[in-house]
Amino acid sequence: MKGQIFKIHSDFYYVHSNSETYECKIREVLKKQKQKIFVGDYVEFENGAIEKILPRQNFITRPTVANIDRVIIISAVKEPELSFTQLNRYIAFAKYHNIEAVLCFNKNDLSEDDKTIEKVFSIYQPLGYDILFTSALEGFGIEEFKDILRGKTSVLCGSSGVGKSSLINAATGMSLRTKEVSEKTQRGTHTTRHCEIISVDEDTRIVDTPGFSNLKFDFLMPNEVDLLFDEIGKYKQQCKFQDCLHDMEIDCAVKAHLGEIDETRYQSYLEFLQEAKEYKEKVKYQGVKTESSHKQQHNKTAVKISSRKRESARNTQKQNIYKDIDDERID
Repeated sequence: MKGQIFKIHSDFYYVHSNSETYECKIREVLKKQKQKIFVGDYVEFENGAIEKILPRQNFITRPTVANIDRVIIISAVKEPELSFTQLNRYIAFAKYHNIEAVLCFNKNDLSEDDKTIEKVFSIYQPLGYDILFTSALEGFGIEEFKDILRGKTSVLCGSSGVGKSSLINAATGMSLRTKEVSEKTQRGTHTTRHCEIISVDEDTRIVDTPGFSNLKFDFLMPNEVDLLFDEIGKYKQQCKFQDCLHDMEIDCAVKAHLGEIDETRYQSYLEFLQEAKEYKEKVKYQGVKTESSHKQQHNKTAVKISSRKRESARNTQKQNIYKDIDDERID
């Protein structure tokens, strides 16, 4: 049978197929191959065991979700305070995975002035992002939120406490658990513990995800970071040096046009660049090469024997040959 994983909890994979839900485990051979299974993966399964992971349309690794149409980045206007750096992280992360991003700003009822709203539009509207302001508490913008969701599989991501679960409740009539932001820390707490696909109707699905804030660009090379910022990347070819990182270099076209780039965007770029530099140093001195645990052969995936085990097997084979030779001599 074929189906889609809509929830993973402990070692159990919950698969939706033909309007039914199946609780499955993963075959040991897939574990040995170290194949990762994400919420949203389409799989083949039989008798409660997942046999095969079907090819993905796309995926993101934070949160780990596959086969999605768009990322809806949820931020709060207040409580917790809007962090443009954190917002830019999510935007850059979606761009890295080449997935459409929509910006949703919740808790609009707490906004005391229009300066934040004006700043959001001035920065992100010229970059081509769809922008939506909502209030799950008062029902403001919920119909527009439903329109964005309709007919798509959308993953909601954002820090804890921004109101993802409240928005889902307001849009679907569900009763997901919510919790107030701490007055002391001004931070939210995790009410969603794991990724889960929620079906709104036959064509509309939401992926609810745990909140997180420690997303880092510690997997990129420094010269790749500017490609995640359209307003920076468009000046890249005009720089004097091809490997310009738009930081300390002379005759940098990006720095020459800083008046046209929002300060929070450029500062976010520099922060992500530093994380990429640290990753480069780590790779340079430690190395990250690992031997693959499986191989493709005749269009089939097979478990690959490690070099250590292969060497051990060869030694045993040699010992057996020498033993046979010695036995023949004695005879």
